Amino acid sequence: MEPIYRTEITEIGAEVGAFLEEKYLILFEVGAPPELAEMAVLHDCSHMREEPPVAGDVLAIGGKEFPMTAVGEKAWKNIKDLGHAVFVFNGAREVEMPGQICLEEGGAEDLGALVRPGARMEIKAGGDGTTAARDREGAKRES
Repeated sequence: MEPIYRTEITEIGAEVGAFLEEKYLILFEVGAPPELAEMAVLHDCSHMREEPPVAGDVLAIGGKEFPMTAVGEKAWKNIKDLGHAVFVFNGAREVEMPGQICLEEGGAEDLGALVRPGARMEIKAGGDGTTAARDREGAKRES
């Protein structure tokens, strides 16, 4: 199955480790201003579909999968327009900010080893697809 989103990590900003310890993974597309690049993982997107991901879809980083628990209403627009994403590994069922994507907490301690130049990141349809597909259909009707 074709992924929802595919990108490759190109650079790691100097402050990324501190954000990962707090369970935040911040992405910006290659070419971000230096003040943003120092706190972000820079990446180069190779595939993006029109429809946004939904809770139940999965973020895969270097083979490790993190189920999404909530997707903010502005998150996909930020990714499409700016190559910017804020992933929060807190297990929340509702985002605190409209640009966030929340994921299950388990495994967040492995992020430091997974997030490295050359690693592939993908957003894929989750699990058996039924919950995510139902959520996706609901999202289509609301837009």
